[in-house]
Amino acid sequence: MSGRNPAPRRGYGGRSAAERRAERRERLLAAGLELFGTRGYAATSIERLCAAASVSTRNFYEEFTGREELLTALHGDINARAGEALAAAYAAAAGEDLATRVERAVRAFVTVTASDPRWARIAFVEVIGVNPDLERHRFRWRERWADTILGMIREAVEHGEAVDRDYRLSVIAIIGAVNNLVHHWSARGKDIPQEAITAELTTLILAIVTTR
Repeated sequence: MSGRNPAPRRGYGGRSAAERRAERRERLLAAGLELFGTRGYAATSIERLCAAASVSTRNFYEEFTGREELLTALHGDINARAGEALAAAYAAAAGEDLATRVERAVRAFVTVTASDPRWARIAFVEVIGVNPDLERHRFRWRERWADTILGMIREAVEHGEAVDRDYRLSVIAIIGAVNNLVHHWSARGKDIPQEAITAELTTLILAIVTTR
């Protein structure tokens, strides 16, 4: 745990101190998702988070050093889950053509990050420009996504499915397009079918990697 204060070790109500602390942490994460994802990070105080999670301020600081660390944990969680889903979908499509592999990967990413507008807001809006530490955290995740996409493109190049060139700038453009379109879709109340978002992003990526 990364908070400043140690947790008590006594058991209570048939649950160990570690179990109760884990439950409090989960409630704080749920409160952060709800409040950061609806009201916004800047409009959410620690006191409001504690009230929503039914924990004391002391309990909050046992888990997190501040709101920034809670937001960082949520942002890391959604990116990790999206990464796992994308990797699994891409692996399951091994042996399929490039268009199918890309479509499956895009669909997995969109499904995880935008199925809940609160997650989309945290992933693509609230985390931006908070402070230097969060910016470094966000850039580290962007580099991970860039490495993932570059790995997929290199595989396509080896199979003769994509043009052999330097894609580093293209990948940054792809990440920006994906993030903005997914957030746009989620913020509009999903009035556009998810299939249309997946198809548009798939077409964009294929155009970038197959055009000389």
